[in-house]
Amino acid sequence: MKGKRFLAVLSAAAMLLAQSAAMPLHNAAAADDTCDDWLHVEGDKVVDLNGNEVWMTGVNWFGYNVGSQVFDGVWNSNLHEDLKAIADHGFNLLRVPMSTQILKQWKNKQPDPMIKVGEWENPELTLEGVAGGTPMYSFDVWNKAVEWCKECGIKIMIDIHCATTNAGGHTYPLWYDESFSTNDWLTSLEWFCGYYKNDDTILAVDLKNEPHGKPEEGKFAKWDESKDENNWKYAAERGAEACLSGNPNLLIMVEGIECYPDFDKGADWTTPSVDYAHYGEPSKVFGAWWGANLRGVKKLPIDEKLKSHIVYSPHDYGPLVHPQSWFHLQGESPNFSSYKFDRDSIMEEYWYDTWAYLCEEKIAPLLMGEWGGFTDDKHDPSGANRAWLKVLRDYMIEKHIHHTFWCYNWNSGDTGGLVLEDMVTWDTEKYELVKPSLWQDENGVFISLDHQIPIGVNGQSLSEYYGGGHTQPRTTASSENDTTTTTTTTTPDTTTSSKSSDEPPVNALYGDADCNGQIIIADAVLMARYCAEDKEAIITADGKINADVTGDGKITNDDTAKVLSYLAGLIQKEDLIPVKA
Repeated sequence: MKGKRFLAVLSAAAMLLAQSAAMPLHNAAAADDTCDDWLHVEGDKVVDLNGNEVWMTGVNWFGYNVGSQVFDGVWNSNLHEDLKAIADHGFNLLRVPMSTQILKQWKNKQPDPMIKVGEWENPELTLEGVAGGTPMYSFDVWNKAVEWCKECGIKIMIDIHCATTNAGGHTYPLWYDESFSTNDWLTSLEWFCGYYKNDDTILAVDLKNEPHGKPEEGKFAKWDESKDENNWKYAAERGAEACLSGNPNLLIMVEGIECYPDFDKGADWTTPSVDYAHYGEPSKVFGAWWGANLRGVKKLPIDEKLKSHIVYSPHDYGPLVHPQSWFHLQGESPNFSSYKFDRDSIMEEYWYDTWAYLCEEKIAPLLMGEWGGFTDDKHDPSGANRAWLKVLRDYMIEKHIHHTFWCYNWNSGDTGGLVLEDMVTWDTEKYELVKPSLWQDENGVFISLDHQIPIGVNGQSLSEYYGGGHTQPRTTASSENDTTTTTTTTTPDTTTSSKSSDEPPVNALYGDADCNGQIIIADAVLMARYCAEDKEAIITADGKINADVTGDGKITNDDTAKVLSYLAGLIQKEDLIPVKA
């Protein structure tokens, strides 16, 4: 790769995007310095602007989805210090459960109907600026968190955990309910994503937590080709489009469903779960953890035009959450007298066909949106839960599966958290189990998803990590699984466009280098890499026509800069049409 030419293009990109960030947008939080941290999908990898693979290894912190309407625990802990501690412990992504209701509330500038009022010890979150003062509005607290995450190198993914703000909202199976419609969900997502369009602290959106339900229950999520309201595939595509309409640079997480019919055995979407796999035999319906069943993706993936944004996101839990059949447990929870499982057995009985085939067959990237559980003798006397955690952890390390651990705060009833009830003391046993799965180099130095800001006090930025020319994430894996791998790149043979005529094709979309029907940051990245003579940056004949926005018959850095100017809002789409065309 010709480094100087490539860096020149990236420098131009940073300057243009910085100009974009300086423009006001809906009174959003302070814009990032360069907006250079957007991520996108290439094949089964998530990569940065430079085409370098990244590894999102984060943690969940709930609260905005429940009655507190802020991060749970901040009324008696210091949110600023908590976020610093999360960064110092190496978590580079924060998954934040939300509700459609609270996004709509913020969008409409409505008051907090349920926010906890009490003595908040953190003066930074009170109107008076003193401990014990009046709590800030929930949206103001949120924007302080965005600011502080940026400060310490943490990126954010919001998760629409439920439609209605409620501690039990996640038990409702769908993305809409009696109070908030699919349209409320879509418009709220578009507003939120647009609000933070110029702030790459918020990198991703998980469209809906754990769609689930069984046919006989009346309300259930399915995955097919229909436009039925409960078709999660159709809804997810609409949700992704709504998010990308607000911000075309986001990653979109798409979870699975709960049950999927065995069509080969004559089942369909009306087949009741009395014949549910793993809950009884004979099996005519394949069961899974809520949101984990991605079997439908094999034949019906999310629309191809969205592929550069889509990361599939199952959830997985251990025996203490539910004694699934693939754990082969004896005795009552939590005092199991025995258990019998390992990676091979779980893979064969559950993981592979449910979601693991997506990474094993290199179809698409995965992010394990929730995994976690108790690791102490009191809650897990048999050790079954710890055994499962290690099996999943080591598999994710080996396959570089992105993940967000459940959870940071202590008060998750069936898993506990990384911190104890005082919200200050870390559960060292649990953290030490999780730590090997966090992105770090061979020296154990954690790696940020931010090109400029290191993760925590002893971490490093993405630019620092890749300064040595690495093209694949390195990890500190468990002793059983050494995951260090390398890749090589070669040089393309030409930078000349295949354009053979001054007349453009009727269907040309100038700027759309990857020919997916839209002009996004991935197009500029592809063009920059192509100009830098990266052979892996392949542009088709039609793509070369689209990419030649200057009209000189070839793809150059000038074309990339012009596309970036459009993405930054400095020129209009019609300005991408070459004058000679």
